[in-house]
Amino acid sequence: MQFEEVAKAFNEIEKRSGRLEMTDLLARIFEKASPEEAERIAYIIQGELRPPYEGIDLGMGEKFVLEAIRKASGYGKSKVEQEFESEGDLGLVAEKLLGKKRQQSLFQTSLSVLSVYNSMFRISKAGGSGSQGMKINRLVEMYNNATPIEAKYITRFVLGQLRLGVGDPTILDALSVSHEGDKSWREPIERAYNLCSDIGHVARVFLEDPEKIRDFKIEVFKPIMPAMAERLANPKEIIAKLGKCAVEYKYDGFRIAVHKKGNRVEIYSRRLEKMTHMFPDVVAAVQNLRPREAIFEGEALAFNEEDKRFYSFQETMHRRRKYGLETAAKKYPLYVFAFDLHYLDGEDCTTCPYLERRKKLESFLSSKGTIKPSTMRIVETAKEIDSLFQAALSMKLEGIMAKDLKAPYTAGKRKFAWIKLKKSYGQEMDTIDAVIVGYYRGKGSRARFGFGGILVAVYNDETSRFETIAKVGSGFTEDEMGRFQKMLEEDKVKRPPTNLDYEMDPDFWVHPRHVVEVAYDNITRSPTHTCGREKGKGLALRFPRMIRIRDDKGPFNATTTKEVEEMHKFS
Repeated sequence: MQFEEVAKAFNEIEKRSGRLEMTDLLARIFEKASPEEAERIAYIIQGELRPPYEGIDLGMGEKFVLEAIRKASGYGKSKVEQEFESEGDLGLVAEKLLGKKRQQSLFQTSLSVLSVYNSMFRISKAGGSGSQGMKINRLVEMYNNATPIEAKYITRFVLGQLRLGVGDPTILDALSVSHEGDKSWREPIERAYNLCSDIGHVARVFLEDPEKIRDFKIEVFKPIMPAMAERLANPKEIIAKLGKCAVEYKYDGFRIAVHKKGNRVEIYSRRLEKMTHMFPDVVAAVQNLRPREAIFEGEALAFNEEDKRFYSFQETMHRRRKYGLETAAKKYPLYVFAFDLHYLDGEDCTTCPYLERRKKLESFLSSKGTIKPSTMRIVETAKEIDSLFQAALSMKLEGIMAKDLKAPYTAGKRKFAWIKLKKSYGQEMDTIDAVIVGYYRGKGSRARFGFGGILVAVYNDETSRFETIAKVGSGFTEDEMGRFQKMLEEDKVKRPPTNLDYEMDPDFWVHPRHVVEVAYDNITRSPTHTCGREKGKGLALRFPRMIRIRDDKGPFNATTTKEVEEMHKFS
């Protein structure tokens, strides 16, 4: 398959906002693709070269792409920079200048999907002395053989700015439609994806033999999409929903998935990033566990031995570092409170009821040491839930999690199998996790920081779009204002994200990648925001203030529109 065909489809998708139209356009591409091509195309749509947990980065910034466009087009540096200043999108600059380039290649060959992918993969692997020059030359080589529209999407991909507005659910729908003409295969395809977090692998397996998807197996070192919890307002509602249930403490740390096979151990974040090297103490503890093969989840939390208290989330996050690991491990000793089991010595445990999974988990963990089971009690009354909730708060924990005793593990889904009750219960304040989509200049006393606040959004998982919910201007310390300005300056773009619905314009738009926890007093209807919009009014947070950056969460792990709509009923 020629890459130009894919690029033209991307161009059409960019013009669409409806998920059904996007699905049909992608389905047509998958229909024509071989299994190997479908694998590569699925990764490219995600903006990746391999599944995110492999951590492969192209490592090309704007400066190097500008140089590649200059070399391939024959235009001077000032002309390329002038066009970039005008367009604000190097993809459009490449399309324009390479469409009327001053020098033509002597030998041109058309680009296939596989040749483009392989060239990008080689760029990602270039390292050491002279690697930046090698990367630029590889990109120039692609530009020399590219049509203008191909150059546009090659440029955006290497910069991590594909901007299609296509979420994973749309890709999964498109795979089903490509085979059957409808979404009848969506559920088994989604289950397979949630069990391996590798959309390219799933696309390839499905196109090779759809029946293999129905019997898809868990593999150690392919992380499972984390299950997500629903919210209810109080213990009475939880008992009404679940009846007799398990209640666990909700630890205010960061969620990890631990994979073990023999002596090899890997640790993944909830964003599916590999974190193994950061936690040598946890790795050593896992290696000593009895099972030969296991996948389990837990909450990692640092503990203050002197004061006999858990460190706060911000303090625990000091363990997420690349350097000074030994010092950090001594200062912030980490405990992992394991709360669920996915796989044990050849057995897929995700289909087992919660209580059975819990018993299997406890069979190889003790209450002492670095890794221990989370505190759990079986309860039958709202009073018992409230008592455990108050006990959790007295320990400075985040709250509790109630779990359906009979429910399987719902990988990648938000279900009432788990229900969270956080410390805001019984208070006026509650919190959401929102994605930053823009920011504002500082005014008055904040002018010196160049930062005055953020525009945040939540994710609508039915439409695969972000919807704004608040302009947040309070809750920032002076240090945080400086950090936010520096962080967001690097992500600044001239146009709003293509998968964002908005009414309010910030001073600067940014790529939707950073998540923050935002507190608020209640939720109301407003014409200036688009979350769950009805009759021209969306849902908005009243008196929002920034609590903390959630480095452990990605944009698609943020609070959803559906959650906000449920929370609006409580406010």
